[in-house]
Amino acid sequence: MFELAWPWLLALLPLPIIAAWLLPRARGWSGATLHLPHLGLALPQQRDVSPVPFARRAFALLAWALLVFALARPQWLGPAEDVARSGRDLLLAIDTSGSMSIEDMQLGGNPAPRFAAIQAIASDFVHRRQGDRVGLILFGTRAYLLVPLTFDLKTVGQQLIESTIGLAGRETAIGDAVGLAVKRLRDRPQDQRVLVLLTDGVNNSGELTPQKAIELAAANHVRIYTIGIGADSMRVDSLFGSRLVNPSEDLDEAMLTKMAQATGGRYFRARNSEELADIYREIDKLEPAADAKQTLRPVDELYWMPLAASLLAAACAFGVPLVRTSFRRGAIA
Repeated sequence: MFELAWPWLLALLPLPIIAAWLLPRARGWSGATLHLPHLGLALPQQRDVSPVPFARRAFALLAWALLVFALARPQWLGPAEDVARSGRDLLLAIDTSGSMSIEDMQLGGNPAPRFAAIQAIASDFVHRRQGDRVGLILFGTRAYLLVPLTFDLKTVGQQLIESTIGLAGRETAIGDAVGLAVKRLRDRPQDQRVLVLLTDGVNNSGELTPQKAIELAAANHVRIYTIGIGADSMRVDSLFGSRLVNPSEDLDEAMLTKMAQATGGRYFRARNSEELADIYREIDKLEPAADAKQTLRPVDELYWMPLAASLLAAACAFGVPLVRTSFRRGAIA
């Protein structure tokens, strides 16, 4: 179906006629003969300017009409097509506290900080969420919504890759992160609210306690999948030689498990990069909630056709006469 996106611009069509009617007409040289300071020399009186040829005037008006028609954006709308969407609204809440710098993960066979592993694996998880709205929350001492819910998965992944440890502070405000997620999800359809929260510590900052956050999420039907990240043991070197330590001794697994169970989600434990990747693949298999069917009508922009015709008409109106004039002057010379 053919239509104009901005049909109101057609009101500009009579503008040249209105301008010609309002502006004063150009006049040629008239008056007395010009006498020069030499005896017997004088220039004859000039005649009025010759009228503009009809063809040139017609081409100019045609160029203007085609230009206005191009500005109105002619379009061809194709038949409506259904758009496949899962309709889930999924927020990622990522811990950026100071402990995320502990190198007990591996990427490509090399030791890597926890946060680097999260960036690599979670960004891939985001790119696979085609059809979902995905947002990103970073939390440390405070919780921030870095990217609101959007279908632009590329932007979400890019913002996650560009984030750094300590961006939201060095402590861990798990309760505030959940509270912020609930605030952003509560206006969405009830069966489409999903939060994936990843942390390696215990709540030690923020205004909202984890218990209050759990109650708030459950009351607003936000399903939370919690992930505890960090190895159970790692070897460190000291003045007294190497020894094994538990880098995840501060991880509050009991609270994360309770949070997941109370909201209808699950708790996962990621001790290495492989387990973290498996967890994201498991979450990726969640049954999607059906959303209202949406349709899309493909649009083909046709403005370039009248624009090209307008340029051609303008060339006929102004270009050809100038060429002829230049040839005449060259012949006279």
